[in-house]
Amino acid sequence: MLRGCGKLKKNLPCSVHTETPIVLKTTARFLLGLSLVLLSSSVATAQVVLPRTLELNAKEMEQNGFVVAQEALQLAQFQQFEDALVRAKLAVQLAPRAHEIWALLGGLYLTVNQPKDAVPALEQSLKLNDKNPGAYFNLGSAHFRLGRYDAAARAIEQGLALKPNATEEWFNLGNAYLKLGQKDRAIEQYRRSLRLDRRFWPAYTNIGLVLYEQGHIRQAVKNWEQAADIDPKASEPKLALATALLQLGNEARALQLAEEALRLDSRYGTVEFQRENLWGDRLVADTQILLAKPPLRALMSQLQPEQSALPQP
Repeated sequence: MLRGCGKLKKNLPCSVHTETPIVLKTTARFLLGLSLVLLSSSVATAQVVLPRTLELNAKEMEQNGFVVAQEALQLAQFQQFEDALVRAKLAVQLAPRAHEIWALLGGLYLTVNQPKDAVPALEQSLKLNDKNPGAYFNLGSAHFRLGRYDAAARAIEQGLALKPNATEEWFNLGNAYLKLGQKDRAIEQYRRSLRLDRRFWPAYTNIGLVLYEQGHIRQAVKNWEQAADIDPKASEPKLALATALLQLGNEARALQLAEEALRLDSRYGTVEFQRENLWGDRLVADTQILLAKPPLRALMSQLQPEQSALPQP
């Protein structure tokens, strides 16, 4: 700017040219200072407003998660489990801190027979709230299906500590101990379930299974008779009772009961189904002797020829 002073001296003071850059710098400094003040003010405001906004958004998302979870429940009530599972997966994404929704997801995984996926969902639910007995019970069921009987027993026990009046869970705990080979301890849990509900016939049935395996056939018969009396439509105690009566020499009554049992549920004629229902080696073998009788063999062929597991004559 100073180099042009000679030409502009007559018309414009040179000081203007020398001061112009100073004015610009001052203005720039002022604007920069003002912008920093405004920026710092905005940051301070953001530090207050942004978390509130995020908090409101999080609450809104969580509310939406519960709405979607309710939709999943409604779908499950109409037996649309696969669609319900899809909604539950979305619900936990919207409300990842809601232990109820994680528990719902785990329960739906169990319903569609995916216990391996149920375990982490239920564990996450319990991390968020370790006072939910239902989540412990479902976790125990998932571990049981995966063959992790120790883990199943621990989970069910934790649930029972919170809800000791859960009749079926004492029974399920007994099943876990039975799988672990702790038969006396299994009977103890079955009897606890009966103290809560004397008409809970599955407990009588499984007590009979243990007694039969231990060679106490007449005691087993008493338990199976009680179970059959409580629920005449229950096929399992009838077929087990028929097997025991055959061993005691009452073939006519044994054949009659076995026929009734198989007409109620022909799946009990297969070794695989008997083992799934915790029938021990001795009872399975003796039941196959019973089912090999000609009248029952013919009935089995009629009921399920493609699934028959009967020995050949």
